[in-house]
Amino acid sequence: MRTARALERLPLIRASMARGELSFSQVRALTRVAEPENEADLLELARGLPAAQIERMVRAWRLGSRQAEEAREERRHQERCLSLVPDHDGMVVVRGRLTPEAGALLMRAVEAAADALYRRGHVPGEGKRWRHALEREAEARRRRADALALLAERALAAGFGAEDGAPVSGSRAERYQVLLHVDAETLAEGPEGAGRSELEEGTRVSAETSRRVSCDAAVVRIEHDARGSVVGAGRRRRTVSPALRRALEARDRGCRFPGCGLRFTDAHHVTHWADGGETSLANLVLLCRHHHRLVHEGGWSVEWWGEGRPAFFDPRGGVHFEGRWEPPELPEDPVGALEAEHRARGIEPDWRTLGPRWRRLEDAPDELYFRAMEAVG
Repeated sequence: MRTARALERLPLIRASMARGELSFSQVRALTRVAEPENEADLLELARGLPAAQIERMVRAWRLGSRQAEEAREERRHQERCLSLVPDHDGMVVVRGRLTPEAGALLMRAVEAAADALYRRGHVPGEGKRWRHALEREAEARRRRADALALLAERALAAGFGAEDGAPVSGSRAERYQVLLHVDAETLAEGPEGAGRSELEEGTRVSAETSRRVSCDAAVVRIEHDARGSVVGAGRRRRTVSPALRRALEARDRGCRFPGCGLRFTDAHHVTHWADGGETSLANLVLLCRHHHRLVHEGGWSVEWWGEGRPAFFDPRGGVHFEGRWEPPELPEDPVGALEAEHRARGIEPDWRTLGPRWRRLEDAPDELYFRAMEAVG
């Protein structure tokens, strides 16, 4: 309607659109700034340009003088906003308007974090040309959400400038830490672990998510009396100390899931500390966020199989190892050993063992033969 009303006083642009020289998208952009005195100039500039380029031209045209440009920039600055609102399902809905430079900074930071989290070859479905465009876009949005979480985590660890003349490190930003309140029985493995497991604002997370988060986090034990009142709190301690973390980094050098190797990792307890597992080098393995989630919420499991080699079990029972496949050790006479094993099991293979089990239709019993002939007409 705005475009239609504007065309009533723009005869040149209206005639050009009637002749098919301009599309509606191009005219819609031009009518935002066109006036009877400048429509000829705009029409000359717009001929042969795609709608997206005309949009950019119109934005530059609207700025006009330096005073108008400064006024527009001030309006942009005043209109900046950001809201983080939990929805009915506990998810957080992010909406906002950023200034152009802040938006460009955020987009580049999210892109860099996504590239660090998901190297090519580690994105589920990456490289599958048959995937629908909507599916690819949905996967890209999920990657950006994970990247934004990584940005927040790294920012909290680095700190934000200075307070009282002292540099702020990650340890000085404790008041900004995310708190997760979990009952001890919730962390214990088993169906009975269904107690409290919620964020500070009351959003509940699953018990298995609490187990994953507490694998590598700071823990404070709080005691309650029978009425639920706090009667004492222990010291804040890391489940994985900085020294132990350095040893893990030196040993694992990234995620130990087969074929991964990403350097942004969590320390995973093979036997969870809530189930009595030790927080030691022998009971810890580095996993990236994606594979750490698979091991907890995804139904996978991990065990140590000889000389610090982790074995990963998928929900269907398959076993996955890191590194290359190693052939088994064979005896000096492998054929003789195989024949001896067959004799011990009562197996007598001959020249027909590897042959097919089917017979020609003509050799089948008459009843089966005629039944098959009737079936095929």
